[in-house]
Amino acid sequence: MSLYFSKSHEWADVNGNTAKVGITDYAAGELGDVVYVELPEVGARANAGERLCEVESVKAASEIYSPVSGVVTAVNTALEDAPELINEDAMAAWICELEIDGIPEGLIDEDTYKAGL
Repeated sequence: MSLYFSKSHEWADVNGNTAKVGITDYAAGELGDVVYVELPEVGARANAGERLCEVESVKAASEIYSPVSGVVTAVNTALEDAPELINEDAMAAWICELEIDGIPEGLIDEDTYKAGL
């Protein structure tokens, strides 16, 4: 498994041709208390750098951009009833899983990501 990060604070945990996608702890902290997660539809096409879904917090609503391209194969339905899981552990609270086309250029490793914060 390989963990990749986007400069817009999303992560992709890649295992073969699948990737779980979520937002980083930093993004969750900036959002504040998450109160709603609009999950993408299973079967929907996601394109790297384009809107994947939306997360709403007590502060604002923020669009989440997909760090990878592919087809949504699963969503984390636990977030429907407990969106606060993102605040508790954003790196464990994946939003969706994709069957991916590959790793796009521009994603960075964890050390590079953390150095840029």
